[in-house]
Amino acid sequence: MKQDKDNFETKAIRMQTERSSFGEHSAPIYLTSSFVFDDAEHARALFADEVQGNIYTRYSNPNGNEFIEKLCALEGTEDGIATASGMAAMYCSMAALLKSGDHVLASRSVFGSTHQILNNLFPRFNISHTYADIDKPQTWEAMITPATKMIFVETPSNPALDLIDLEWLGALAKKHNLILNVDNCFATPYLQNPAKWGAHLVTHSATKFIDGQGRVIGGAVLGTKELIKEVRFFARHTGPALSPFNAWLLSKSLETLAVRMERHCQNAATLATRLEGHPKVEMVKYPFLTSHPQHTLAKRQMRLGGALVTFELRGGIEGGRKFLNALKMISHTANLGDTRTIATHPASTTHSKLTDAERAAVGISPGLIRISVGLEDIDDIIADVLQAIEK
Repeated sequence: MKQDKDNFETKAIRMQTERSSFGEHSAPIYLTSSFVFDDAEHARALFADEVQGNIYTRYSNPNGNEFIEKLCALEGTEDGIATASGMAAMYCSMAALLKSGDHVLASRSVFGSTHQILNNLFPRFNISHTYADIDKPQTWEAMITPATKMIFVETPSNPALDLIDLEWLGALAKKHNLILNVDNCFATPYLQNPAKWGAHLVTHSATKFIDGQGRVIGGAVLGTKELIKEVRFFARHTGPALSPFNAWLLSKSLETLAVRMERHCQNAATLATRLEGHPKVEMVKYPFLTSHPQHTLAKRQMRLGGALVTFELRGGIEGGRKFLNALKMISHTANLGDTRTIATHPASTTHSKLTDAERAAVGISPGLIRISVGLEDIDDIIADVLQAIEK
């Protein structure tokens, strides 16, 4: 069923850390490395986890706490931690819970740095993985082994915008007693809530749509109390803490997430529709286009189609580069989820470390262009894309 908003905007705006004696309307920034104890017994109780409170900003901070409490409310999870970057969140969500000999079943379509963790970092610790194809769900169960501990997926995927049936995947994880870990970066909690479909962990690069303005780096791991307890222990002693300033900005950004995502999605759907049928465009992919192979699934588990549009230009890698060089307004940068529209060429940037065969397997063709559709006037966005295509 389609997710309802459940007072999403009110939660995002009104959940706030407790006011100080100054009575501030907006939460202040707590730029402090440590916190003062009431007395020796209070210090002992805090370190023994017998009472709640802040000790040291690497462990927790009021700004980070506010940010996470909001995200947990919006995602429908029990607990969470904030991290210094999205990739810190992805790494912590796996490394904190896996040990030597464990196996991860992952969707083949994951972010380039996630590929690097699975292929080049985890093997050092004797943690293996198997990639499963999104379009072949019937093959997934046979890939589960006695060593499998976790299923890790992105949906929609980066950059091919393929979808995974989260309800089916939640049932599969439950059947085999596996941890289901879902990267929800592209959808954000406004469009999709994986925990409602059975995900045990939900990970975010808050750098993207949660910040929404290309200002700061941050991440989050959300999930059950039991699992987050392990992730928090791992993060506390390895140090990927989110700075108070970045946490403050991200918490404020959540207040406008709903209105921003509505406009992002409206613009993206309009651009995708305009590109379909263009003589120099071989293919357009957008979850809410009826031409998307998983259109029905997208309508069932997402509120709107998202802000990402991909399309295939004729001319391969050279055609993609010419397109990027011809853009006048749209930014060419290594990010997405900004108020400003951004174009990237995955084959030569974000997924350039993959082999040709690996890119083809996840739907990244030489001429594939990914557009993170921003909040500018849609006529200006379309005009810039079309003039670049013509050149």
